Amino acid sequence: MLPATTRTNPYQDERTIRRILDSMRTIAIVGLSDKVIRASYFVGYYLSYRGYRIVPVNPALDEAFGQRAYPTLSDIPFPVDVVDVFRAPDVVPDLAREAIALRAKAFWLQFGVISFEGARIAAQAGLDVVMDRCIKVEHARYLGQMHWFGLNTGVVSSRRQRPFCR
Repeated sequence: MLPATTRTNPYQDERTIRRILDSMRTIAIVGLSDKVIRASYFVGYYLSYRGYRIVPVNPALDEAFGQRAYPTLSDIPFPVDVVDVFRAPDVVPDLAREAIALRAKAFWLQFGVISFEGARIAAQAGLDVVMDRCIKVEHARYLGQMHWFGLNTGVVSSRRQRPFCR
């Protein structure tokens, strides 16, 4: 079980999250799906739209978001900044080792992907590590793209807006 606050969980540090979002531009998404209803697809689409280069990592895909897909992290022939993981926790330690070999700068484990062993392996190698957080949600939260209930309405008002349809 994770601690309740970010003050007690070193893998949810706000400064680390902000540094990753502000300075790293190439994100390998391990487990990226081509199914639009999957969280990994939505995260990849959102980050691509926001200007990040997305590198799909999934042996079942040829490409996604106009980028060639790779079966494994080890198959990527160029540097990536962030390895974002949408996989079961039991494979995370091996993915951490692959991220280290790839010379990634950050290792991000999505909501529910909790592997203290994988996080420790990556952190001991000098990677920034975030665990049990969604990179899309954190981007929206820190870079002003999310309204308090999840959508950026573009309307700042204390008055209730009329519905668009009747």
